[in-house]
Amino acid sequence: MEKKIESNDGVIVLKNIAKGFSRNVVLDDVSLAFEKGKTTVIIGPSGCGKTVLIKHIIVLLRPGKGEVYFHNQRIDNLDEKELENVRTKMGFLFQGGALFDSMSVYENILFPVKQHTEIRDRKKLNELVKAKLAMVGMDGFEDYYPAKLSGGQKKRVALARAIALNPEVILYDEPTTGLDPIRADVINELIIKLQKELGITSIVVTHDMNSAYKIADRIVMLHNGKILIDGDAGAIKNSPFPVVQQFINGQVSEKDLKALRQSIEDIKISDTQ
Repeated sequence: MEKKIESNDGVIVLKNIAKGFSRNVVLDDVSLAFEKGKTTVIIGPSGCGKTVLIKHIIVLLRPGKGEVYFHNQRIDNLDEKELENVRTKMGFLFQGGALFDSMSVYENILFPVKQHTEIRDRKKLNELVKAKLAMVGMDGFEDYYPAKLSGGQKKRVALARAIALNPEVILYDEPTTGLDPIRADVINELIIKLQKELGITSIVVTHDMNSAYKIADRIVMLHNGKILIDGDAGAIKNSPFPVVQQFINGQVSEKDLKALRQSIEDIKISDTQ
């Protein structure tokens, strides 16, 4: 019997979340509790609701049904002003980094600091930026602009910005997408470092199974809007579900393969007519 999740079961708790757009159901009665100081990786095929799920955590989206809790406080029903205090405790690393092109690295990192704190002392601000850049291995890049940075460097600067307010939780949306294997592994190491050194609770959406196996304390797979499997890397690798094995091994299903082969045959036939 599935254990009922309570609002105090984790630092963040989703209870019976349902969300749809038009007639498309994206999340269907999803309940999850995220343990403090652990890294949870959310996997699943494109369109299964991974990004929609993490946007509910920070209430960038509100559920059609269900509840979201942070430290046992319900937050999905708060207004935008009330949510400000909650969001300062969470960092969000967007898939593309989402740096402001017109701002220097220094200004990008200080953007949330100036928005949400009263710190205006130049020396303190300089020390803050330097410390955050040092944590992600980007010392000395304060005066650079995003256009001069590589993809991996942009992700690291964006991560420095995400930790500028010393959040308890960081949400990562496809953090290694678009990076070569070496740069992707740098991001993996930074996720592990921040979890260990700062005790940060990490929630990571990814298609990258090498990354998932390396960083995760727990892996949750979504499929058709529901949780298909929830466990450690071993549980995922040894799952009896064919759809899990197809996803983690990057294999096309027999049904899809048959359809692809048929379409190719149809093209060949039409070309000969």
